[in-house]
Parts: sequence; structure tokens; C-alpha cells
Amino acid sequence: MDPTGFLALTQVEKGGLFRALHERPGAFIIPNPWDAGSARLLAHLGFEALATTSMGSAFSAGVCDTKLGRERSLASAAAIVAATNLPASADLENGFGDAPETAAETIRLAAAAGLVGGSIEDSTGQSENPIYKKAHAVDRIRAAVAAARALPFTFTLTARCENYLHGRPDLRDTIERLQAYQEAGADVLYAPGLATNDDIRAVVKSVDRPVNVLMGLQGVQMSLAELVALGVKRVSVGSALFRAALGAFLRAAREMRERGTFTFAAEAARPAEITAIFKPA
Repeated sequence: MDPTGFLALTQVEKGGLFRALHERPGAFIIPNPWDAGSARLLAHLGFEALATTSMGSAFSAGVCDTKLGRERSLASAAAIVAATNLPASADLENGFGDAPETAAETIRLAAAAGLVGGSIEDSTGQSENPIYKKAHAVDRIRAAVAAARALPFTFTLTARCENYLHGRPDLRDTIERLQAYQEAGADVLYAPGLATNDDIRAVVKSVDRPVNVLMGLQGVQMSLAELVALGVKRVSVGSALFRAALGAFLRAAREMRERGTFTFAAEAARPAEITAIFKPA
């Protein structure tokens, strides 16, 4: 039995369910927990799938984003997988290495951790040269796709173009990269940082694969209904849930330290509510 009290689904079943979410009409929200507890809360609230957040996992461990490393990142993802009966996808950063073979190995390790999906991005992690050359980025996606296709279950591979997150708001290059990743076999396409209806619509119309859009960025406010109208298939929030929780934590800590008051507790979750959610069925 899994921690939710239901008969655990197999990885084959989870893989099929996750892919089916991308094929049905409309769009779905895939929220991003950062540990087992947040995963169980999201499952309790009725979400149908989960995705990890590299930044949330890193910050919760007290390190900067991209500094957690592959082993610790996959251990965190495995804990999220084990916490619920939901299919889970992982933010696999750039595959934790430059070589296509490294990206492929990361996909195999992600599958071994129980994941049924994952994203590989084209960010190098180097500030002076933040985005891989397109040809090399395509080779990396192609290798990741080959590793995913060799698995004994459906693994949904998401290819990410990171231009907009690294000061390169080049829509033409972003679209050309996503189209190339589609040709390399990616199942889902994702360009985090798109902030306008026109840019999102242009990306969606330029490809024939499901498109993931990131919400939760400061200043970007679109509803699920609006995103559906633009043709978006999947909506994630990255580190936004973790940062929202951390924002409440910092406000509470500063209130205690600077004012010596404790009014923050009025908005805190009630222990009985959380205990009722976590209590085995």
C-alpha cells in the first residue's frame, strides 16, 4: 500500500495516465512540490500529476538552484514519487552534464527513481555562455528521447528552451529550437518565461506537440481558462509554491525578530487539518 492508503499503481500504469493527460481536451495544472509532505498535500487537493522543482528542492536543502547535483536531485524526486499514487515528472535541469550520453543516463536514472516524465533544458549553467548551440542541444534531446523510448513504460520527455530565463527573449530562436526538439522526438515542449498572449500563441501554433507554460512568475497573470484558449496543454508553476511558503516563513520570522509579535500565527495551517490529511486511511 502506498502512503495515501490506495493500492499503488505500477509505473506502466502511471506512465500511461500521465501521457493521457496531455492527449485529452483542455489543459491541466501540474503543480510542483519540493518534498514528500508538499506532494501529499497536493494529491489530497485533487491534482492529477506532480512535477518536481529544481529550485524548490535546492532551496529546501539550503543550496542554490542547480547546485543540488544529480544524485541528491533524484533522491528528492524519488521521495516525491513514493509519497503519493500520482504520476510524477522531474525537472532534470540540463541532464546534469553537457554530453548527450549524460542526458540519456539521467533519463534512465530518473526512470529507476520511479518517475514517468522529465525535462531536459538547453541551459549550460555557465553565465558567460548560458545556452547550448542549437545543434548540440538537439543532440542532447535526441539522446534523451532514445533513452526514454527504450524504457518498458511510457516516459514523457519534455524539451525546454531556456532563452527567456537567461536574458535572451528571442521568440524566433525559441520557436526554431522547439521545432528542432520536436523533430528530435520530444513529447512536450516548454519555453519558461513566455509572458504575453501573443508569444504563447505563436509558440503553440508553431509546433504540433503539447506545450507546457510556466505560471507563477512575477507580473505574469493568466488564468487556466485563458491559457486553454491559447492552446496550452499543461501549466506548471516551478518554484512558485515553495517561494510562496518561504515568503510566509520569512515574513513571520521578521515579525518576531523586528517587532516581537506573533500575529502571523493567525494564518498558519491548523495542526489538526494537516494531521487529518497525513493520517493513514
